[in-house]
Amino acid sequence: MDFNKISPYIRIAMDSIIKPPWRLVERIIYDYELLYVKGGKILVTVENKSYYGSAGDVFLFKPMQSHSITIIGDLPFHQPHLHFDLCYREDSCDLNLPFKPSNLSSRNSFNREANLEDGLPLPNHIHIQNPLAFENMLFDIIREHESKAPFYRTHIKGMFIQMLTHLLREDYWKNHQIILSNMTLLTQIKDYLDQHINRDVYLDELVEHSHLSKYYLLRLFKNAFKISPIRYHQLTRIKKAKEMVQFSGLTLTQIAQEFGYNSIHSFSRAFKAIEGVPPSFYRKSI
Repeated sequence: MDFNKISPYIRIAMDSIIKPPWRLVERIIYDYELLYVKGGKILVTVENKSYYGSAGDVFLFKPMQSHSITIIGDLPFHQPHLHFDLCYREDSCDLNLPFKPSNLSSRNSFNREANLEDGLPLPNHIHIQNPLAFENMLFDIIREHESKAPFYRTHIKGMFIQMLTHLLREDYWKNHQIILSNMTLLTQIKDYLDQHINRDVYLDELVEHSHLSKYYLLRLFKNAFKISPIRYHQLTRIKKAKEMVQFSGLTLTQIAQEFGYNSIHSFSRAFKAIEGVPPSFYRKSI
């Protein structure tokens, strides 16, 4: 999905503790619900798939998904949770707690397109590796929502996006353990590229620096940063050169020399290949 289009609307943000025995009968909802297990144990069923939840677990119920919750054992169920639209809609303010019992007639009666913007690429059940950081963000949202301070909805949007990013990264690293275990080395490689933007850098050089095989280095770097190391270096090099073209008094020849290009012509070719225009375009615009 395109995360640049996210403009969340937090409908409900509350913390509650429920004593057993208790069961939420199967239902479907118009919006998203994020439920965090602060304490107690539960059995959650989402679209006929069951999960056991305990402290540190997050459950994400998506629009039109049937789900039910049952407390397990004798301990109270502590459940801070949010109801939200991922993208603000004209009717976002009109809905309160938008759910219906999960049966065929109620499903067919739903006229609202429930957040069909590709949907959040997150599973229904996530176990948080760093629960304290996540808890702090979630309870900050709940407190802000309850305070109703001036501009609280604008503030909550930013807070929610920060928390959502935390969840997305948790899920990403869970599915890319090999990258996480090599992140220190990958960061060192990235820093090495940043520190040598004044010249060409070659893949064999990075292999020697990292002590990784060429294929393994390329795969790790691309999976971690979504770009090859050499392409990243080229983009960074031209980005810094562009800043100097726009904001310094150096000539284009001096800037080319500053970034290790043999001539103004080779600099111009490299610049145009990435920017689509020669460096003189930005100098003329000034």
